[in-house]
Amino acid sequence: MSDATSHAPAEGARSTDSGLLPRFLKATELDTRMLGMIGALVLIWLTFHLLSGGLFLTPRNLWNLSVQSSSIAVMATGMVLVIVTRNIDLSVGSLLGFTGMIIGVTQAELLPQLLGFGHPLIWVLALLVGLAIGLVVGALQGFIIAFLSVPAFIVTLGGLLVWRGAAWWVTSGRTVAPMDATFRLMGGGPEGAIGATWSWIIGIVGCAALVLALVSARSQRKKFHFPLRPVWAETFLGAVGCAAILLAVWVANAYPWPVGIVRRYFEDRGLEVPEDVFIAHGIAIPVLIAIGVGVIMTFIATRTRFGRYVFAIGGNPEAAELAGINTRWVIMKIFMLMGMLAALSACISTARLNAATNAAGTLDELLVIAAAVIGGTSLGGGVGTIAGAMLGAVLMQSLASGMILLGVDTPLQNIVVGLALVIAVWLDTMYRRRIQ
Repeated sequence: MSDATSHAPAEGARSTDSGLLPRFLKATELDTRMLGMIGALVLIWLTFHLLSGGLFLTPRNLWNLSVQSSSIAVMATGMVLVIVTRNIDLSVGSLLGFTGMIIGVTQAELLPQLLGFGHPLIWVLALLVGLAIGLVVGALQGFIIAFLSVPAFIVTLGGLLVWRGAAWWVTSGRTVAPMDATFRLMGGGPEGAIGATWSWIIGIVGCAALVLALVSARSQRKKFHFPLRPVWAETFLGAVGCAAILLAVWVANAYPWPVGIVRRYFEDRGLEVPEDVFIAHGIAIPVLIAIGVGVIMTFIATRTRFGRYVFAIGGNPEAAELAGINTRWVIMKIFMLMGMLAALSACISTARLNAATNAAGTLDELLVIAAAVIGGTSLGGGVGTIAGAMLGAVLMQSLASGMILLGVDTPLQNIVVGLALVIAVWLDTMYRRRIQ
């Protein structure tokens, strides 16, 4: 009798301990798939850091990684909505190349003849032309898919070939350079970053926005009598989120301008070059563009009627149509949005290279789709997050960057990317079976 009594507390303690993690996840409402992806990203970073002799987790490499991920992350936000509705877009890489070439020709050859070289509106007009071309191409493909009932796979596969050929046709294979000086800021680099002071300001604003979002969400839950997260869980999420934002700012500010650029900066201004001067890059402009797009797309997906329609169509297209949703028009608008995002990515890529090339965007469609799927977007439709897709873009670029540091050949890099995509889809299939 005494033995049974003495063992009871120990068994109860083990039961309590075993339930600690589930209770924590339930209280904080953290997405286990997102946590798994973050864990995989951290593991990839640590592995490459060790194998590269400590070169991966450096401010320089992480800053470059963020810039390189930007164009893929921008397109991945649109690909989420495409895949959520059980469609696919294989043409985004070719569309990036085509719109990038149009943008390059517009600002390097056409507008200077009309407005004169160095006119301040050249880059603005070139950007608007590129976005308009992306919108029109997206509308054309969306119309064929939605209203002519041609499968998205076939339409966008044709687009992959058509727009890649069109990119060559615009200049007969020529590379167009250089780009407008202001336009080049969209590509990053020492001048295409906002510096240490503004980076800290944006970091603080980001933390304030995060706290405000948590408070607002709690207020809305209370207003509609929804279950509330414990105060400690809200505090934990706010603290971790703010710490991540400030850590990212610190890393961006820890990467200084190269010595040659610092010297030229002071010489151009007739100043003496000081010794041991440290000028921080700060957050790169393309990264800010990607973050801005991510915030806007998250709002569209979660806070607008259009976003609700998108997920309703993905969950059950027949029921959505019976409910009165104009599914064809919604799908067409998704492809129009995807076209504009591809054009914006073209601006980032073209500005970063300071040239429009026919090879721009080659195989980017695979990276974008992989980023969305690895980020938790289900190919079965109805499930996906913008933040997950952007994190997936960072993960895919981390694989590429790490293998380049290790001197891995390009064919083997493609093998690794292909395997990552297959594994992600397999994990998604297993997850859907488990929750059904």
